[in-house]
Amino acid sequence: MSLETLESIRQFAEFYAKRTNTYFCSDKTVTAYVLKGLADNKKHLGSPLCPCRYYEDKREEAISSYWNCPCLPMRERKECHCMLFLPSENNYTSRNQNMSRQQLKTLLTL
Repeated sequence: MSLETLESIRQFAEFYAKRTNTYFCSDKTVTAYVLKGLADNKKHLGSPLCPCRYYEDKREEAISSYWNCPCLPMRERKECHCMLFLPSENNYTSRNQNMSRQQLKTLLTL
């Protein structure tokens, strides 16, 4: 995994959460591992494909862009399968839209 790509995804997630008035999961490890999965897929596939789904062919899915973060269900209905972007009324919402670079590294033990 590229730390540069991870940082780019972290910054994107913070920006998108603020823009959509959504929040990260109260379990910070969920947020950290989703960000890591998005970064890994961005590095290997060229797109931040949702890491929380099973795909027969990841490359084909990345090209279709339906499940690229933010996926279509998130963009249209604020439904994030990964629990990365949660509306305020969700029981797992942290009320937090930030995760520091250091906090992310610590949670991922990098």
